[in-house]
Amino acid sequence: MRRKRDIIISGFSKLLKEEKLKLVAEYFENPGEVVNLLKSFWHSDEGQQKLFDEFSENTITNFYIPYGIAPNVMINGRTYLVPMVIEESSVVAAASSAAKFWSDRGGFHSEIIDTKKVGQVHFSWSGETHRLYTMLPSLKKTLIESVKPITANMEKRGGGILGIELVDFTHEIEDYYQLLVTFETRDSMGANFINSVLEEFGQTLKVFMSEQIDLDDEHRQVEIIMAILSNYTPECVVKTWVECPLSQLNNVDEKLDGEAFARKFEKAVKIAHVDVYRATTHNKGIYNGIDSVAIATGNDFRAIEAAGHAYASKNGRYQSLSRVEIENGMFRFILEVPMAVGTVGGLTSLHPLAKQSLELLGNPTATELMMIASVMGMANNFSAVKSLTTKGIQAGHMKMHLFNILNHFKANDQEKSAAAEHFKDQKVSFASVGQYIASIRK
Repeated sequence: MRRKRDIIISGFSKLLKEEKLKLVAEYFENPGEVVNLLKSFWHSDEGQQKLFDEFSENTITNFYIPYGIAPNVMINGRTYLVPMVIEESSVVAAASSAAKFWSDRGGFHSEIIDTKKVGQVHFSWSGETHRLYTMLPSLKKTLIESVKPITANMEKRGGGILGIELVDFTHEIEDYYQLLVTFETRDSMGANFINSVLEEFGQTLKVFMSEQIDLDDEHRQVEIIMAILSNYTPECVVKTWVECPLSQLNNVDEKLDGEAFARKFEKAVKIAHVDVYRATTHNKGIYNGIDSVAIATGNDFRAIEAAGHAYASKNGRYQSLSRVEIENGMFRFILEVPMAVGTVGGLTSLHPLAKQSLELLGNPTATELMMIASVMGMANNFSAVKSLTTKGIQAGHMKMHLFNILNHFKANDQEKSAAAEHFKDQKVSFASVGQYIASIRK
């Protein structure tokens, strides 16, 4: 007899939500309990729940992640309450701590380096490369004319196509070329706009080549392999930094004066430039902050991260995204990251909490949101490196993790209160918390 889990399910997507839920529940020992649990996470407002159901496919329930706030985030002289959606303990606390620390030292500074997005039409053509370059000026005009109905609204908002470049990859793959297209999408992340333009470019390229009478029949044929945006946006970049005199770091560590702390901090960041193992963890900490803001505002955090990790490898090896400068008695900590985000369209305009997040931030433009998200990445990075180079990261992290451990042991409010008091000056571990809870339950 075949196990239920070995059976291929046909037509799952066509089932009603209740039917999907019932089918999935049969994979558990207590189907009734599972159904009740999953239904308990449904939104009480049927209209809202229908909206959530339509964000994705085969939806049977909602998955809750904490929505926290980092206060006192000063960016270019303006103070924000920043929403952060993340399940990892200590991330919001770390960001809040860094924000308060730097608010007394001039706050965070941020600027946009550029906002270009990228897309590609990948195609094969077997003719002589120089013929393509000869045709390129005429091809560009034809391509741009072909997408005017698509680009009209974006152009009204100050966006559109910035450039078209022919890239020869025949040294890597036989007959392979790209049309590399750059875009400005203003406050939209622009994925649908870019992909629509690129797909039309692909069709136009085929027609254009078929009409070249000076080519033979074979070379009038072009194969469109694919047309798609790139999530690597090395020219859509934000730079963020903090700075202060070394003397203002004197109280960071009771064992080190300001300059000694800064030098140790600098060494830690340099390690992340030369060692890929450290760089990976270092940059992950940066994305703790960036992803939290991206999720809270309905942006694609996977695309943002993918771009960042590729950018971290732009020098030929994977390195830290942040760096330290110590000159003339000043400490400067700098983060430079690609950041393609939007404040209109997609989930940002549909998810009720995403809309509330943007309102909380003062309805920022896309460039403002780039700066805010980057700042939260820097805030988490600063807190992490500061902890690592002083008291160690586990002390603070485990304190924040204490309530997760207590929930594992099903501690009541009285037990949680007692544990919080007990572990004020004690090391927190799963074992130590378990022992403490057992002792007070005797």
